[in-house]
Amino acid sequence: MNVDELTFDEAGLIPAVVQDSVSKEVLTLAYMNKESLQKTIDTKETWFYSRSRQELWHKGETSGNKQQVADIRYDCDSDALNVLVEPAGPACHKGDYSCFSRSLLSEEKQSADGRRFAIINELEQVIATREAEMPEGAYTTYLFTEGVDKILKKVGEEAGEVIIASKNRDHEELSWETADLLYHLLVLLREQKLPLDDVLRVLEERHRS
Repeated sequence: MNVDELTFDEAGLIPAVVQDSVSKEVLTLAYMNKESLQKTIDTKETWFYSRSRQELWHKGETSGNKQQVADIRYDCDSDALNVLVEPAGPACHKGDYSCFSRSLLSEEKQSADGRRFAIINELEQVIATREAEMPEGAYTTYLFTEGVDKILKKVGEEAGEVIIASKNRDHEELSWETADLLYHLLVLLREQKLPLDDVLRVLEERHRS
């Protein structure tokens, strides 16, 4: 689709939901006009239009927290955008990984099964947050700082621990070591910029074949 075929509002703007292409976490909601959208397409980095300052702004130009664009999608009415990015730092001006860090719903209202099912996605989002914010003293920050070789070493170590726990027939130990392995695998996927959804899609395809 050509940019001119999109539906902009009376102010010449279109809402853009910015989403982490790996963790799928929604990072922010911003607005684009035709010029900022075209700049985003041309540079493969996000450009927006500030409604308060009434000017274009390049995400990360001053903070360094730029967003590399992986894809730009539009909805069925062609009046809203979904911008998939690889963030180089926090998306929020307050220094948070995402602008959407607070919830109106109480966690206690979620079912136990629902929480267990969601924990993998939550953990993936936490890991993405750590990579973006790099808080001092966090173990995940340490892994990203050390790089892929360290992460791979930990994956290998935890896989070995899973084998040992299995040979010992120790369910509690196996649960702990499997959790450690899953965590380090998620860190590795993040470092490789490979969404967990891609792995799950492979499992789904194998299951259906």
